[in-house]
Amino acid sequence: MTADAPGALDLGKLFAARLHAARVRPYLATALFALRPVESREVPTMGVDRYWRCYVSPAFVDRTPVADLAAVWVHEVAHLLRDHHGRSERFAREHQLTGPAERLRMNIAADCEINDDVFGDGLVCPEDAVTPGKLGLPAGWLMEDYLPGFRLGPRLERLAWLDCGSGADGLDRGWELGPDGAHGLSEQERDAVRFRVAQGIKGSPGSAPRGWRRWAEEVFHPPQPWRQLLGSALRSAMSAPGVGEDYSYGRPARRSAGLPGVVLPSLRRRPPRVCVVIDTSGSVSDAELGSALLEVAAICRAVGGRRDLVTVLSCDAAAKTVQPLCREEGIELVGGGGTDLRTGFARALRTRPDAVVVLTDGQTPWPAERPSCRTVVGLFPRSGGSYDEDDPDYRPDTPPAWARVVTIGSGGS
Repeated sequence: MTADAPGALDLGKLFAARLHAARVRPYLATALFALRPVESREVPTMGVDRYWRCYVSPAFVDRTPVADLAAVWVHEVAHLLRDHHGRSERFAREHQLTGPAERLRMNIAADCEINDDVFGDGLVCPEDAVTPGKLGLPAGWLMEDYLPGFRLGPRLERLAWLDCGSGADGLDRGWELGPDGAHGLSEQERDAVRFRVAQGIKGSPGSAPRGWRRWAEEVFHPPQPWRQLLGSALRSAMSAPGVGEDYSYGRPARRSAGLPGVVLPSLRRRPPRVCVVIDTSGSVSDAELGSALLEVAAICRAVGGRRDLVTVLSCDAAAKTVQPLCREEGIELVGGGGTDLRTGFARALRTRPDAVVVLTDGQTPWPAERPSCRTVVGLFPRSGGSYDEDDPDYRPDTPPAWARVVTIGSGGS
């Protein structure tokens, strides 16, 4: 179908809008040109799937000015760069949310995260754009923060048309081509696009809004040997005999056949549970705490991405609240006093984990006895010298022999 045919998609206008978007947001150019447009008469406006296809309504393109189309291009690609589909799926699983109404709420919350600072500086704000201000919410939050702040109701009925596709909320649509359709990007290609965009943002400090700079900080974290060592140590700890094994009557043991009238449980292997204890004492810097949060994300990937099986505990001299991990963006690290990880270990063991990962600078007393589960210690390095100006000869205890130790920030352990 040509652009001159009745009802055809006006590719010239659509591509002109994309070019305008790339000119005013040059750090997003790689992502904008990676999107593969697909004509669709089922999508209300424009929508994306997780495979970087952009479904476009010909009627929407015809009635929308180029400047507004450029804003929609940026908006849709932002959903993909910020992994709203993956984050929505994790949030829905963690909070047991189902149905299209909840996915609409996720779409609205994701729009608020994008639209709070994306417009201006050459990019117009479309009249019907969803912003935090229109919902009576503050700017600068993440999608997960906006979700508890509003409910669907009469005042949001006007947003029923909103549909940015599965790339915004993780729920597949009937009009999408799916994983086997044409023009999709592979997982490696999608990661490469994100990294290139993050490079562009980091290379031009001050030209991107705060939300994009925060996103780039998380993406632009090159892999280092110590992260591989930490992941390897964790996988080794959780693959040890007995880890993640428990008896279950869901499938009787085969030995039951030899004992008529007796049902014996079978030994089943379940996904391992991990508790991460983060040292938040005053001796740990803000940069190291930021690195610890990145390690939480790496730990989650090391265990297969099952965030529901990872809990996080902040600890200085007292163990704080244990938080189930839905996302690393919202973990609250509380502390700042002295250090005693013995309280952290005691609190962590109450969650009955299969492995405990401790991220610390090592200036702490350690438990006198081996914990009941495998332990991996990620140690923030400290240069030589006194740890106590009142006692020049003082040195903290080294991690005990029963812990697998990996020095964070170096290639060794």
